[in-house]
Amino acid sequence: MNKNIGTTDKFLRLIVGIALVIATASGNLPVWGWVGVVLIVTALVNFCLLYKIFGISTRGDK
Repeated sequence: MNKNIGTTDKFLRLIVGIALVIATASGNLPVWGWVGVVLIVTALVNFCLLYKIFGISTRGDK
């Protein structure tokens, strides 16, 4: 499993993911919490399956 998520992408995924989980916990966005969890997990492991499928990488090195 090669890393395909860069630093900026990782930061944005963490921020949006945490915001979605918090919004879900407060009862505002019931289903979007799962999207938040996926964003957080992909940021922590630096790998996105959809990026791999489409041949995308936001890492600077090739």
